[in-house]
Order: sequence, then C-alpha cells, then structure tokens
Amino acid sequence: MITLAPKAALDFVALPAREWHLVGGARTGTPFANPPERAQHCTCISRFRCVVRILLGICLMSWALLPARAQSNQGLERREVERCALTGDAVPSGLVVLLPSGEKNYQSMNLQVLNNPFMSGVAVQVNWRDIEPAQGRPDWSKLDALFAAAESSKKWVHLIMFPGFFSPPWALQGTESDQFEIQYGPGKGTPETLPMPWDRVYLERWFAFMKQLSARYGGSPAFRMIAAAGPTSVSVEMSLPNSPAAHKLWLKHSYTPAKYLSAWEDAFHFYASTFPNQCISLAAPGLPILGPGEKGRPAHLRAKEEIIDRAMRAIGNRLAIQWSDLHAGHAPVEAPDNTDFVIGYSGRIITGLEMRSGSQDDIASKIMGAEGDPPLALRRSIDKGMKPNSAGRHVNYLEIYEADVLPADMQPVLRYAASLFHR
Repeated sequence: MITLAPKAALDFVALPAREWHLVGGARTGTPFANPPERAQHCTCISRFRCVVRILLGICLMSWALLPARAQSNQGLERREVERCALTGDAVPSGLVVLLPSGEKNYQSMNLQVLNNPFMSGVAVQVNWRDIEPAQGRPDWSKLDALFAAAESSKKWVHLIMFPGFFSPPWALQGTESDQFEIQYGPGKGTPETLPMPWDRVYLERWFAFMKQLSARYGGSPAFRMIAAAGPTSVSVEMSLPNSPAAHKLWLKHSYTPAKYLSAWEDAFHFYASTFPNQCISLAAPGLPILGPGEKGRPAHLRAKEEIIDRAMRAIGNRLAIQWSDLHAGHAPVEAPDNTDFVIGYSGRIITGLEMRSGSQDDIASKIMGAEGDPPLALRRSIDKGMKPNSAGRHVNYLEIYEADVLPADMQPVLRYAASLFHR
C-alpha cells in the first residue's frame, strides 16, 4: 500500500532565516601594563568606542532593515495589481461559462453563450487528441473562433487542455505507459493508455504543443489564464488512478512521490516561462498516491500546502488554485471536499471553483443541492462556493457549466451570482 512519504522524503527545503550579527568588544591581553591614569583614560576611550560601535551597529541595522520592509510593502503592492492579460486587466474574476470537453463538444462549441451579460469569462476544456491528431499539425480553427468571440464580447479566456488519457496516439509512441481505467468523468471505468507522469518523451511532446499554443494565442488580450497540466491523467487535476489494481501498476513502474512532484515542478517552471502574460491555474493540488510514512488527513493537508508553496515559488502571484467539484448536495461517491481549503487561500492568492456538473436533470440537481429544482440547486451551490473565509474574502471566480447558463429560468440565479462579486 502506498502512503505519504515523510516530509523530508518529499525534498521540501526549508530556507534558513537571515541572521543579523552586531559585534562589539575591546582588545584584551595587551603586552604591557598601563599606569592608572592611562588605564582610566583608555577605559573611557574603550567605553566611548563601544558606545559608538553600538550606535553605528543600530544605524546599520536600521538602514538594512528599511529596504527590506520597503521591499515587503512593494511585494504586497505588486500582488494587488498583478495582471494576467496584455489588456492590463486584473486577475481572473467573476462568473465563467464552462464549455466541457469531448470531441463532439469541441467541434460544436456554442459561442453564443459568451453573449450572456452575467458572464465575465469563458473556460474551455479541450482534449489534446482533438486538436493535434497528427504531430505538428494542430487544427486551430475552433480555438481561433473562440478567441475571436471572446475578444468581441469582452470575455476573458481560461484554457483547460487535457493530455494524459486524452493524448493523441503519436504522443504515446516510445513512452513508458500502461493501461489504467479512467477513474471519473466521461469514460469512467474504460481502460485507456496512460503515460507515466514523469516520462520525459511524453512531457517534451506536451510542452512542444504548449509552446505552439502560446505562440499563437499568448498575445491575445482575452487570454487571461491557462491550466497547468502534463503529469495528469483524466483532467488537469493532480489526480491519478487510485484503485488497488492501479496501485500495483504504479509500483511496477517505480512510482514515488519524489518522481511525481519532480515532474510537476518542471511543469510549474515551464508554464511560468512559456505563458508570461497569463495566470496559471492549478487544479486540486495534492499527492493523489502517497508514499511510505504518515497516513491520514493531516498528511494530505501538509502535502497540499507544500505543493502550493512549490508552485508559488515557480509561478509567483500569477498562480491560481482551483477545486473543480463544487456542489451543495450529495453524490453517491464523494471525494474529500476541498472547497473550504481553496476558500481559505482567498485574499492571499487567486482562487476559483468549478461546479461539479450542470443541474439540468433530477440526478444532477439532487447532487447540486435541490432535486428537481435546477435554479435552486445552482443557487445553493453558488452560496456554498461564495461564502467568505475568516478574513472576509471570497474566491475570485466561479465556473458554471454551459447547460446552466443557457435556460431562461437560470438567469435570475446568474444575476444574483454576478452581483456577489461586486459587494
């Protein structure tokens, strides 16, 4: 059984605190004896020199500490005005309509939904294999149309590109891969080929595709955020197949938390440099499969916090953390709810939540919070996601599925939700 590695095994480095030394003293062990008058005179001089040294030391410390404090204040100011688009607009915020993944959805994107007045942005999920079925020849036509519509409707864009299970076949050739069952979402339970998250051949091919994407859209004024991905499986979340059968496969491929986190750290630095004009979202930060050592919720919590720290060191204030399972009801199978964890970071870094699903049928509306009443179900989920933390801050953005943005009876709920961002 794979459990969490001890903190030291995760290679987290604690930086030593800066020390300030004030050194003063008098000469001792002189080779001659002073007469009384000379001794008294020297004692006065020694005391005077000591006082001078102390005063000089205090001045030097004050001089050195003032810039540090100024730098700290400047850092806070930079944090407040951080920009994630060439327009000079601030961080991602407001309601976002989510266009879900799948070849059918990608080929028939309903861009009219961007005209909804309560939406501030659009998030689009795209499978890598649907846009680059042949190496080096991506079909940008659908994304071209999306960016054109976003710019004309004044909406900002969050790109969510899925590699992992949804990589094109050519990208898996010559990689270390194996067959795993898709653990959730469309195709749940279906065996698919998954590259090892740390496989360099696979990652370099993914990064090459991301560079092409950045070259084409990185200068768009609408392009405000992209999801970090690569060492992923079924989505952009930090998740991996986690069944007993999957554990055996991971052990077979010599999985360790250090290998997994090393791949993610490479991804953090890659996205930070490749998308300099965008914010970078990190979905469900954590260790999906834990190594030897401490078990339980405290270990998971510590791992999540450490991973966010690592991402912050690479990405800085452009980092956004996101939880993509917001719902106010109960599902037959519930994952640990990280809604409050993400909300807790609001005000410190960019935070966002994505709805678990739409609310447009009895089963979905029950999970979202009100069986048979989609507007109420969405309202309850919005209220859960927009509650303030102990500092009085709420998340920066909420992503709502397209199916809940189109119906007329959902518009009052959307109007209410949009108003929460202006209070």
